[in-house]
Amino acid sequence: MKTYVIERIIPGAGDLTTAELKDISKKSCDVLKEMDSPINWMHSYVTDDKVYCVYQSKSKDLILEHAKICGFPADSVSEVANVIGPETAK
Repeated sequence: MKTYVIERIIPGAGDLTTAELKDISKKSCDVLKEMDSPINWMHSYVTDDKVYCVYQSKSKDLILEHAKICGFPADSVSEVANVIGPETAK
């Protein structure tokens, strides 16, 4: 499976409550279960006005289908070409 980063523009995302984030997370997981497809949500980063989600999926189309069913924006979906970090410098 490939890894993708999804950028979701959601004004006020950083102000969402714990309960709201839980509801959004549950909806995402419920839809993933219903889709029964090769797609996995790894984690997301919530910033002031955006959410960056990391998914593993067989295809970009499955990610877009998931977003559509959930009613979530998917303003940008990019396949990860490589992962680097401090260990890369050694």
